[in-house]
Amino acid sequence: MTIATTNSDKFMNDRTAQGSVSPRKLRAGKRIDWKERIFHGLFLTSAVIGIVSLFVIAYFIIKESIPAFEEVGISGIVLGEDWLPPALYGVATMIVASVVSTFGAVVIGVPIGVLTAIFIAEIAPKRLADIIRPAVELLAGIPSVVYGFFGLIIIVPLIQQVFDVPAGNTILAGMIVLGVMILPTVITVSETSIRAVPAAYKEGSLALGASNIFTIFKLLVPAARSGIMTGVILGIGRALGETMAIIMVMGNAPAMPQGILDSARTLTANIAIEMSYASGVHANALYATGVVLLVFIMMLNAALLYLNREKAK
Repeated sequence: MTIATTNSDKFMNDRTAQGSVSPRKLRAGKRIDWKERIFHGLFLTSAVIGIVSLFVIAYFIIKESIPAFEEVGISGIVLGEDWLPPALYGVATMIVASVVSTFGAVVIGVPIGVLTAIFIAEIAPKRLADIIRPAVELLAGIPSVVYGFFGLIIIVPLIQQVFDVPAGNTILAGMIVLGVMILPTVITVSETSIRAVPAAYKEGSLALGASNIFTIFKLLVPAARSGIMTGVILGIGRALGETMAIIMVMGNAPAMPQGILDSARTLTANIAIEMSYASGVHANALYATGVVLLVFIMMLNAALLYLNREKAK
């Protein structure tokens, strides 16, 4: 009887203790639950706003471009080589100029950017890295028109003098300017990706007798490949979407370029130059140019992401 009474009293005391504490815990749990719900709704709303904005922009551009596609046809715009409003609205020459200038910018900027990121993340002393990193960030903050002035004053006359061409406003000048402009994006994203590789990878490689350079290029860079590819994709998007600097250094001739020493006009430059005075079908054709640019960027990014996933496997 004594044991039974003792157990009963203990059970009642536990129930009493639980009853005295549980309301507070319940209230605290409810407060936490409401906070979780509020932040969850905030994050979801932000994501929805971003997606909706993309669809609204795409809808507006496509809607405004339909009259041009109906009058000229998709093949007439995409494959046509003559841009002579209000009669001809072919943008094939501008697609070629955009692709070539972007490819040249990637060839120039990506190797320099990745090597700089490796230097900052793995090779440079901390004091030197702390100097280079803010300089790269400052490079990202320079307006594109300043890059255009730099290209117009320095690069364009230099190309004219070195290659003995009538004018230095060429695709080559655009490649160089775009190559410099994508450097901050490629460097920042690549450095972050390299630093994100677990330190155990490098320590294990060095412990096995591998050199520092071998470890960097055979282990760290492949491990950070996904992030580096992301930086490259962002750089390509920056190069394809650049307008002001390209207008200032590429000459803006709406003709099919025969080489990198010819003047050319990109898709973005075409829109910026003529939108202020375009009307009717001419304005619709400029919106169609925007649609072509949007589709082209999406296809390019999708291809690069697919290749990156295949390599990761």
